[in-house]
Amino acid sequence: MSATPEPRRFFLDRYGLTESELEHVLGDALGRRADHSDLYFEFTTSESLQMEESLVKKATRNVSQGVGVRVVAEDRTGYAYSDEVTLDRLRVAASTARAIAADQAVHAPVALRDPGAAHDLYRLEHPPIEADLARKIDLLNAVDIEARRFDPRIRNVIASLVCEQKLVFLMTSDGVVASDARPLVRLQVTAIADDHAARQQGSFGGGGRTLFDFLLERDEGSDVPRYVRFTREAARQAVLNLDAVEAPAGPQTVVLAPGWPGILLHEAVGHGLEGDFNRKGVSTFSGRMNQRVASELCTVVDDGSIPNRRGSLNIDDEGTPTSRTVLIEKGILRGYLQDRMNARLLGMPLTGNGRRESFAHIPMPRMTNTFLLAGEDDPEDIVRSVDRGLYAAYFGGGQVDITSGKFVFSAAEAYLIEQGRITRPVKGATLIGSGPEALKRVSRLGSDLRLDEGIGTCGKDGQLVPVGVGLPTLRMDGITVGGTRA
Repeated sequence: MSATPEPRRFFLDRYGLTESELEHVLGDALGRRADHSDLYFEFTTSESLQMEESLVKKATRNVSQGVGVRVVAEDRTGYAYSDEVTLDRLRVAASTARAIAADQAVHAPVALRDPGAAHDLYRLEHPPIEADLARKIDLLNAVDIEARRFDPRIRNVIASLVCEQKLVFLMTSDGVVASDARPLVRLQVTAIADDHAARQQGSFGGGGRTLFDFLLERDEGSDVPRYVRFTREAARQAVLNLDAVEAPAGPQTVVLAPGWPGILLHEAVGHGLEGDFNRKGVSTFSGRMNQRVASELCTVVDDGSIPNRRGSLNIDDEGTPTSRTVLIEKGILRGYLQDRMNARLLGMPLTGNGRRESFAHIPMPRMTNTFLLAGEDDPEDIVRSVDRGLYAAYFGGGQVDITSGKFVFSAAEAYLIEQGRITRPVKGATLIGSGPEALKRVSRLGSDLRLDEGIGTCGKDGQLVPVGVGLPTLRMDGITVGGTRA
């Protein structure tokens, strides 16, 4: 039995509201000319701890609450929110949102209905936010000790632990009543190495919608807890980069490692497949449904229904159950990621991708867990097939232009490939290109699909949401690499 309160009952009891009162607010918001209205209640408890220089230098615990009222009329959205949740405030927010979107004060009847069975992807008896503070501090201390033990050249360790519990409750003019309790935990480790001649850093981490003890447990086949593995990876990256040579520049064959390098797919391709950009005709994928946009090896999927993953949700932030959506199938564009408004305007089905950062933000089409399905090649054979090129094992930052699909990504860990072997580590490597063009250049695809460890956060229009990415080992030919030597 979950220790978390049932969100629907929690909100009604906490604020002294009834569903009939909320139905009336929805009807007032909808009016005669609007297409849709909804109420989104949220109560979030979050905790953040950060250790640096072997001391916990930051510890915060925050509680936020509020409600947002949205009215949609054709392609116009009116939105108002309040962190004071009362019936009077709801009525004011409803009239404000209606005035922005539809500008006609006429009540429309709303009938609520049974939403039916929903996902149950991350029910936990004890959400990570409830773990004892002492255990969390002990974990950060253990990370610090483990990183410094890895190599004497590790001069500093920055470790952060974030836990969150978010309760949401929605009612819509379509009659949907839905709620969710969303746990989240993430450990991030940054190790800084210094050998007096150079200074480099490495970063690694993981988490998900899972127990705090997930960080203390071992992966199957591993002889160390996850937090130890994360810490050693961060320290290894930092020390490795001390001896890295300057990256060569120019067109090259690039092999991407499985897992987190899927962030390139997320940024360079995923955003361009979101419904709002395609409805407005500003994406490089606009108007290209059922056309070839990638190599026939490439099938791209967004799936928000994978248990316990960081990017997963039982329902999106409009009350739609999440689903597995095939976006590109064997190189052919098959779909877009949709929220309610864009799905309606495009005449396409809902995919469960309407997401928002908080009650203070409007929902929009966003990714959940986005990844490229596995191929049939042996990963080692892919590397052996490259006479000279670049192996990108881990990425740092990147950016993309949605209209053109052009991207720039920096490799945090990369190596030369020489005569079919991964050899010297390099630094300063960036991948430059166009998302659709890069996918067309995929010539080999590994059988080793791996999702990331659970650290991704995606930004769009100023809103941040947790996401997941994934990739098998893949080879791309003729990719431009920016480096520091010819």
